[in-house]
Amino acid sequence: MNRNELSPDASPRAAFGDRLRRLREARGWTLDDLSAQMEYSSAHISGVENARRAATVKFAERADHAFGIAGTSETLTSDVHRIRSGALLEGFPEYVGCEARAVEVRVFETGIVPGLLQTPAYADALAQAAVQRGTITPAQAAERVAVVANRQTALRRTPVPPVIVVLDESCVRRPIGTAEEWTAQLSQLLVFAEQPNTVLQIAPFAMGVRRAFNLPMYLLTMADRSLIAYAKSATRGHLERDEKFVRPILGTYYQLQADSLSQPDSVAMIRKIREGTP
Repeated sequence: MNRNELSPDASPRAAFGDRLRRLREARGWTLDDLSAQMEYSSAHISGVENARRAATVKFAERADHAFGIAGTSETLTSDVHRIRSGALLEGFPEYVGCEARAVEVRVFETGIVPGLLQTPAYADALAQAAVQRGTITPAQAAERVAVVANRQTALRRTPVPPVIVVLDESCVRRPIGTAEEWTAQLSQLLVFAEQPNTVLQIAPFAMGVRRAFNLPMYLLTMADRSLIAYAKSATRGHLERDEKFVRPILGTYYQLQADSLSQPDSVAMIRKIREGTP
Protein backbone atom coordinates (compact mmCIF):
# COMPACT_ATOMS: atom_id res chain seq x y z
CA MET A 1 0.00 0.00 0.00
CA ASN A 2 1.13 3.57 -0.65
CA ARG A 3 2.48 5.33 2.43
CA ASN A 4 1.78 9.03 2.61
CA GLU A 5 4.06 10.85 5.06
CA LEU A 6 1.51 13.32 6.39
CA SER A 7 2.31 15.78 9.14
CA PRO A 8 0.13 14.75 12.12
CA ASP A 9 -0.79 18.38 12.78
CA ALA A 10 -1.92 18.96 9.19
CA SER A 11 -5.49 18.13 10.20
CA PRO A 12 -7.41 16.12 12.82
CA ARG A 13 -7.83 13.34 10.23
CA ALA A 14 -4.06 13.28 9.62
CA ALA A 15 -3.40 13.16 13.36
CA PHE A 16 -5.75 10.18 13.68
CA GLY A 17 -4.12 8.36 10.75
CA ASP A 18 -0.66 8.99 12.15
CA ARG A 19 -1.64 7.63 15.55
CA LEU A 20 -3.29 4.56 14.01
CA ARG A 21 -0.13 3.83 12.02
CA ARG A 22 2.15 4.29 15.04
CA LEU A 23 0.00 1.93 17.14
CA ARG A 24 0.16 -0.67 14.38
CA GLU A 25 3.88 -0.36 13.74
CA ALA A 26 4.71 -0.38 17.46
CA ARG A 27 3.33 -3.93 17.51
CA GLY A 28 5.23 -4.94 14.41
CA TRP A 29 2.00 -5.52 12.48
CA THR A 30 1.51 -5.19 8.74
CA LEU A 31 -1.67 -3.77 7.28
CA ASP A 32 -2.76 -7.34 6.57
CA ASP A 33 -2.19 -8.30 10.22
CA LEU A 34 -4.42 -5.48 11.43
CA SER A 35 -6.93 -6.19 8.66
CA ALA A 36 -7.37 -9.75 9.91
CA GLN A 37 -8.14 -8.54 13.44
CA MET A 38 -10.42 -5.64 12.50
CA GLU A 39 -12.22 -7.28 9.55
CA TYR A 40 -11.59 -4.19 7.45
CA SER A 41 -9.62 -4.43 4.21
CA SER A 42 -5.96 -3.44 4.13
CA ALA A 43 -6.84 -0.80 1.55
CA HIS A 44 -9.44 0.70 3.89
CA ILE A 45 -7.01 0.83 6.82
CA SER A 46 -4.31 2.34 4.58
CA GLY A 47 -6.79 4.98 3.48
CA VAL A 48 -7.43 5.97 7.10
CA GLU A 49 -3.71 5.97 7.94
CA ASN A 50 -3.02 8.23 4.97
CA ALA A 51 -5.97 10.56 5.74
CA ARG A 52 -7.76 9.66 2.51
CA ARG A 53 -10.63 8.11 4.46
CA ALA A 54 -12.36 9.36 7.58
CA ALA A 55 -12.51 6.88 10.46
CA THR A 56 -15.96 5.93 11.70
CA VAL A 57 -16.86 5.13 15.30
CA LYS A 58 -17.24 1.45 14.33
CA PHE A 59 -13.78 1.45 12.72
CA ALA A 60 -12.22 3.04 15.81
CA GLU A 61 -13.96 0.65 18.18
CA ARG A 62 -12.59 -2.36 16.28
CA ALA A 63 -9.11 -0.81 16.26
CA ASP A 64 -9.31 -0.19 20.02
CA HIS A 65 -10.08 -3.87 20.61
CA ALA A 66 -7.32 -4.98 18.24
CA PHE A 67 -4.74 -2.82 20.03
CA GLY A 68 -6.05 -3.69 23.49
CA ILE A 69 -6.83 -0.09 24.45
CA ALA A 70 -10.64 -0.34 24.63
CA GLY A 71 -11.91 1.07 27.90
CA THR A 72 -8.79 3.17 28.54
CA SER A 73 -8.41 6.96 28.49
CA GLU A 74 -6.52 6.81 25.17
CA THR A 75 -9.00 5.16 22.82
CA LEU A 76 -9.16 5.90 19.13
CA THR A 77 -12.94 6.02 19.54
CA SER A 78 -12.57 9.12 21.73
CA ASP A 79 -10.44 10.72 19.02
CA VAL A 80 -13.18 10.12 16.44
CA HIS A 81 -15.79 11.75 18.69
CA ARG A 82 -13.52 14.76 19.18
CA ILE A 83 -12.90 15.13 15.47
CA ARG A 84 -16.59 14.91 14.70
CA SER A 85 -17.60 17.41 17.37
CA GLY A 86 -15.02 19.92 16.23
CA ALA A 87 -14.59 20.84 19.88
CA LEU A 88 -10.80 20.65 19.85
CA LEU A 89 -8.14 22.53 17.93
CA GLU A 90 -5.96 21.05 15.20
CA GLY A 91 -3.34 18.70 16.59
CA PHE A 92 -4.79 18.73 20.09
CA PRO A 93 -6.15 15.16 20.21
CA GLU A 94 -2.67 13.87 19.36
CA TYR A 95 -1.12 16.21 21.94
CA VAL A 96 -3.45 14.86 24.63
CA GLY A 97 -2.43 11.30 23.79
CA CYS A 98 1.25 12.25 24.10
CA GLU A 99 0.63 14.19 27.31
CA ALA A 100 -0.80 11.06 28.91
CA ARG A 101 2.53 9.26 28.27
CA ALA A 102 4.97 12.12 28.91
CA VAL A 103 7.60 11.84 31.64
CA GLU A 104 7.60 15.63 32.11
CA VAL A 105 5.03 18.30 31.29
CA ARG A 106 5.72 22.04 31.03
CA VAL A 107 2.95 24.58 30.55
CA PHE A 108 2.70 28.31 29.95
CA GLU A 109 -0.76 29.84 29.87
CA THR A 110 -2.14 33.34 29.52
CA GLY A 111 -5.66 34.57 30.21
CA ILE A 112 -7.13 31.41 31.71
CA VAL A 113 -6.07 28.66 34.10
CA PRO A 114 -4.85 25.70 31.99
CA GLY A 115 -7.01 22.60 31.75
CA LEU A 116 -4.68 20.47 33.87
CA LEU A 117 -5.35 22.78 36.84
CA GLN A 118 -9.02 23.63 36.27
CA THR A 119 -11.79 22.71 38.66
CA PRO A 120 -14.86 21.13 37.02
CA ALA A 121 -16.90 24.28 37.70
CA TYR A 122 -14.25 26.52 36.12
CA ALA A 123 -14.02 24.27 33.04
CA ASP A 124 -17.79 24.24 32.70
CA ALA A 125 -18.06 28.02 33.07
CA LEU A 126 -15.61 28.51 30.20
CA ALA A 127 -17.42 26.00 28.02
CA GLN A 128 -20.87 27.45 28.72
CA ALA A 129 -19.62 30.95 27.91
CA ALA A 130 -18.52 29.66 24.51
CA VAL A 131 -21.99 28.14 24.00
CA GLN A 132 -23.61 31.48 24.82
CA ARG A 133 -21.37 33.21 22.27
CA GLY A 134 -22.50 30.66 19.69
CA THR A 135 -18.98 29.42 18.95
CA ILE A 136 -19.65 25.82 20.06
CA THR A 137 -22.70 23.63 20.69
CA PRO A 138 -23.78 22.24 24.09
CA ALA A 139 -22.48 18.83 22.98
CA GLN A 140 -19.10 20.34 22.15
CA ALA A 141 -19.06 22.08 25.52
CA ALA A 142 -19.61 18.75 27.27
CA GLU A 143 -16.76 17.27 25.22
CA ARG A 144 -14.40 20.06 26.29
CA VAL A 145 -15.19 19.51 29.95
CA ALA A 146 -14.75 15.75 29.55
CA VAL A 147 -11.35 16.23 27.92
CA VAL A 148 -10.22 18.36 30.88
CA ALA A 149 -11.27 15.64 33.33
CA ASN A 150 -9.63 12.88 31.29
CA ARG A 151 -6.35 14.78 31.02
CA GLN A 152 -6.21 15.29 34.77
CA THR A 153 -6.95 11.62 35.40
CA ALA A 154 -4.22 10.52 32.98
CA LEU A 155 -1.60 12.56 34.86
CA ARG A 156 -2.42 10.84 38.16
CA ARG A 157 -0.77 7.68 36.91
CA THR A 158 2.22 5.92 38.53
CA PRO A 159 4.90 7.14 38.37
CA VAL A 160 3.51 10.66 38.48
CA PRO A 161 5.30 12.93 36.00
CA PRO A 162 6.71 16.31 37.02
CA VAL A 163 4.34 19.09 35.95
CA ILE A 164 5.83 22.59 35.73
CA VAL A 165 3.41 25.45 35.15
CA VAL A 166 4.04 29.15 34.57
CA LEU A 167 0.91 31.29 34.56
CA ASP A 168 0.71 34.80 33.23
CA GLU A 169 -0.66 36.99 36.01
CA SER A 170 -3.83 37.47 33.94
CA CYS A 171 -4.74 33.83 34.69
CA VAL A 172 -5.15 34.57 38.41
CA ARG A 173 -6.59 38.08 38.04
CA ARG A 174 -9.48 37.18 35.74
CA PRO A 175 -12.38 35.70 37.73
CA ILE A 176 -14.34 32.94 35.98
CA GLY A 177 -17.67 31.59 37.26
CA THR A 178 -19.37 32.62 40.48
CA ALA A 179 -17.45 34.14 43.38
CA GLU A 180 -17.49 30.77 45.14
CA GLU A 181 -16.31 28.92 42.03
CA TRP A 182 -13.50 31.42 41.50
CA THR A 183 -12.36 31.08 45.12
CA ALA A 184 -12.38 27.30 44.72
CA GLN A 185 -10.26 27.59 41.57
CA LEU A 186 -7.66 29.73 43.32
CA SER A 187 -7.62 27.21 46.17
CA GLN A 188 -7.06 24.43 43.63
CA LEU A 189 -3.96 26.26 42.37
CA LEU A 190 -2.60 26.36 45.92
CA VAL A 191 -3.25 22.63 46.32
CA PHE A 192 -1.45 21.98 43.03
CA ALA A 193 1.59 23.94 44.22
CA GLU A 194 1.86 21.76 47.32
CA GLN A 195 2.31 18.50 45.40
CA PRO A 196 5.81 16.93 45.38
CA ASN A 197 5.87 16.62 41.58
CA THR A 198 4.73 20.15 40.71
CA VAL A 199 6.10 23.64 40.25
CA LEU A 200 3.82 26.69 39.99
CA GLN A 201 5.10 30.15 39.10
CA ILE A 202 3.47 33.43 38.13
CA ALA A 203 4.83 35.59 35.30
CA PRO A 204 3.85 39.01 36.70
CA PHE A 205 2.61 41.91 34.59
CA ALA A 206 5.75 43.79 35.65
CA MET A 207 7.83 41.47 33.46
CA GLY A 208 6.73 43.47 30.43
CA VAL A 209 8.57 42.39 27.29
CA ARG A 210 10.67 39.93 29.30
CA ARG A 211 7.71 37.54 29.17
CA ALA A 212 9.06 35.36 26.39
CA PHE A 213 5.83 33.81 25.04
CA ASN A 214 2.82 35.66 23.67
CA LEU A 215 0.77 32.49 23.15
CA PRO A 216 0.05 29.49 25.39
CA MET A 217 2.82 26.92 25.08
CA TYR A 218 2.92 23.26 26.13
CA LEU A 219 6.14 21.21 26.17
CA LEU A 220 6.42 17.47 26.70
CA THR A 221 9.41 15.27 27.39
CA MET A 222 8.71 11.69 26.35
CA ALA A 223 10.20 8.47 27.76
CA ASP A 224 12.80 8.35 24.97
CA ARG A 225 13.76 11.98 25.86
CA SER A 226 12.24 13.29 22.64
CA LEU A 227 10.49 16.64 22.88
CA ILE A 228 7.08 17.77 21.67
CA ALA A 229 5.76 21.34 21.65
CA TYR A 230 2.16 22.46 21.24
CA ALA A 231 1.23 26.12 20.75
CA LYS A 232 -2.31 27.39 20.45
CA SER A 233 -4.23 30.53 19.61
CA ALA A 234 -7.96 31.15 19.85
CA THR A 235 -8.69 29.31 16.59
CA ARG A 236 -5.62 27.22 15.70
CA GLY A 237 -3.17 24.82 17.24
CA HIS A 238 0.22 23.61 16.08
CA LEU A 239 2.04 20.49 17.24
CA GLU A 240 5.80 20.36 16.64
CA ARG A 241 7.99 17.26 16.93
CA ASP A 242 11.14 18.46 15.14
CA GLU A 243 13.71 18.99 17.91
CA LYS A 244 15.60 21.63 15.98
CA PHE A 245 12.53 23.81 16.55
CA VAL A 246 11.47 22.46 19.96
CA ARG A 247 14.80 22.72 21.80
CA PRO A 248 15.03 26.52 21.40
CA ILE A 249 11.47 26.76 22.74
CA LEU A 250 12.52 24.74 25.79
CA GLY A 251 15.45 27.12 26.32
CA THR A 252 13.07 30.06 26.16
CA TYR A 253 10.84 28.34 28.71
CA TYR A 254 13.79 28.02 31.10
CA GLN A 255 14.39 31.77 30.75
CA LEU A 256 10.72 32.42 31.43
CA GLN A 257 10.97 30.42 34.64
CA ALA A 258 14.08 32.33 35.70
CA ASP A 259 12.34 35.69 35.18
CA SER A 260 9.05 34.68 36.84
CA LEU A 261 8.20 34.87 40.53
CA SER A 262 9.48 32.05 42.70
CA GLN A 263 6.93 29.46 43.79
CA PRO A 264 6.68 30.87 47.35
CA ASP A 265 6.11 34.39 45.99
CA SER A 266 3.61 33.05 43.42
CA VAL A 267 1.67 31.22 46.13
CA ALA A 268 1.65 34.36 48.25
CA MET A 269 0.19 36.36 45.34
CA ILE A 270 -2.57 33.80 44.76
CA ARG A 271 -3.45 33.76 48.46
CA LYS A 272 -3.76 37.55 48.51
CA ILE A 273 -6.01 37.51 45.46
CA ARG A 274 -8.17 34.78 47.01
CA GLU A 275 -8.48 36.77 50.22
CA GLY A 276 -9.20 40.01 48.39
CA THR A 277 -6.21 41.82 49.87
CA PRO A 278 -4.04 44.22 47.84
